[in-house]
Amino acid sequence: MKAIIVTDQAAEAAGMKLVERPEPRAAINDVVVQVYASGFVGTELAWPSTWTDRIGRDRTPTIPGHELSGVVTALGYGTTGLSIGQRVFGLADWYRDGTLAESVAIEARNLAPLPGDVDFTVGASLPISGLTALQGLFEHGHLRAGQSVIAHGAAGAVGSMVTQLAREAGAHVIGTGRAADRQKALDFGAQEFVDLDNDTLEDVGNVDLVFDVIGGDIGKRSARLIRAGGTLVSIVGPSEARPVDGLAVDFVVESDRAQLSEIVQRVRDGRLRTNIGNVSTLDDAVAAFNSTARRAGKTVIRVRP
Repeated sequence: MKAIIVTDQAAEAAGMKLVERPEPRAAINDVVVQVYASGFVGTELAWPSTWTDRIGRDRTPTIPGHELSGVVTALGYGTTGLSIGQRVFGLADWYRDGTLAESVAIEARNLAPLPGDVDFTVGASLPISGLTALQGLFEHGHLRAGQSVIAHGAAGAVGSMVTQLAREAGAHVIGTGRAADRQKALDFGAQEFVDLDNDTLEDVGNVDLVFDVIGGDIGKRSARLIRAGGTLVSIVGPSEARPVDGLAVDFVVESDRAQLSEIVQRVRDGRLRTNIGNVSTLDDAVAAFNSTARRAGKTVIRVRP
């Protein structure tokens, strides 16, 4: 099968190559999925889990990518809840070969059914962005109606999900980003917008929750805006999670079948819109990841037509 591999952490995306790899086999509780579309997060090449297994052993060459949609083609021993020929989408384990390939072996529990009226490209765009927003806002941020939220990167793949889910929950959403992002952030539901290059972040006053996908100085300044009892929610990569520090909660997104099903149902109902930017083929994926153009939304690799 065709797959993208990485072997050199220092080379980053420039070290990606399209090669032929053996077809995967389903272990206990696994399924094999014929991949139709795959998602990729640029920061994953900096995660230790991309390069080692759970006990720290080198596992290169490794196949990156963790989001997928496709069709189940084989079941491992003991696998329940899914069937051969079923359309699925989900989030692959951080420490195993990923989804930038024509097929992937994945634990069945990390997948949810993909309804027939949802395109594979849409399905592959949802797992990380949707689960990150849902878990960050409600499991870690404990968001309630009437609260105020700063959604950093509100025009991005995660930030646009954060904005929509927070608005539907009855929160007041202040989006941030570059000047060119203003209209897109407002279109996704932000009620205010802060241009981080030209506006003063502190002018928004105190808020109940900050969803931070930027970090650095912006994260530190945001923390000072949180009123008593509020939360700063930050995303970190696998094996990089830091302890909870006061009002800050750092978390690693986890796959959850029920939550995946909730997210895709919101899409079907029109309550949640995807934010897909570039769509490329597997043959052209390496060039897409190494493009110098700014990515506006989620990059999805369409593995099959």
